[in-house]
Amino acid sequence: MNNSGRPQILLTNDDSISSPGLWAAAEALAPLGFVHVVAPRVQQTSMGRSLPRESDGRVDRQTMTVNGQEWQVYAVGGSPAQSVLHGLLEVLQFKPDLVVSGINYGENIASGLMVSGTVGAAIEAATLGMPALAVSLQTPAEFHFNLSSAVDFSVAGYFTRYFAEKMLRKNMPFDVDVIKVDVPDNATPETPWIITRQSRQRYFFPVPREHEDENGSRNMGYITRVDADTPEADSDLRAVILDHVVSVTPLSFDMTSRVDFGELRKLLGE
Repeated sequence: MNNSGRPQILLTNDDSISSPGLWAAAEALAPLGFVHVVAPRVQQTSMGRSLPRESDGRVDRQTMTVNGQEWQVYAVGGSPAQSVLHGLLEVLQFKPDLVVSGINYGENIASGLMVSGTVGAAIEAATLGMPALAVSLQTPAEFHFNLSSAVDFSVAGYFTRYFAEKMLRKNMPFDVDVIKVDVPDNATPETPWIITRQSRQRYFFPVPREHEDENGSRNMGYITRVDADTPEADSDLRAVILDHVVSVTPLSFDMTSRVDFGELRKLLGE
């Protein structure tokens, strides 16, 4: 049902419907329009844009009370991208004015953003013709999966609202399909933001687990690592990790290489 007269915002994430980051975004966005919360039932970090066939696909309507306010929300048995699809086709049944994904526990920068469920959900929305914003907050790796209340999302919420308002009022240029925002952990509302490109470097490095975790899993772990001398000057990696400014990266779902086609044809034809 379209609540006429107010901008319609679809909010999702990859950390689950219970994530404090999601609710920080909901509260930040509420003054801008009607916020429809449709998010994964459980933690779905690192799912990218996947649509797992083993997901149950159930959409459960729930009432949640956050800071004294009741919200009617929808928990989806599926990935972040599936949450966008269920939200669009079953919950809203119309295209919202904006899709917001986040606020994520952990920065989504450099080559790691291809794994990100936060970014994956935004890209899924963009391929369906909706403006999309993905927001992440730099946090230590030990907070990436546990929904800790020790993480303060207030500044990331400020930037979520700031960029959401701009995207509701203005059309983005062609080929800007997603705006990706990464907020440093020490940011304030006065922290500058800059336009960046995705770094080509690796930032999340895989580490095999020696022992099973409490769930009996030996899934690959990771550490973060960066050489301060090598990140590209205009990259999201340098902005967030080294310069401690807010990174705003325009993304395109057109993954075609920017190589000269004539040169490549010549090379492959030799």
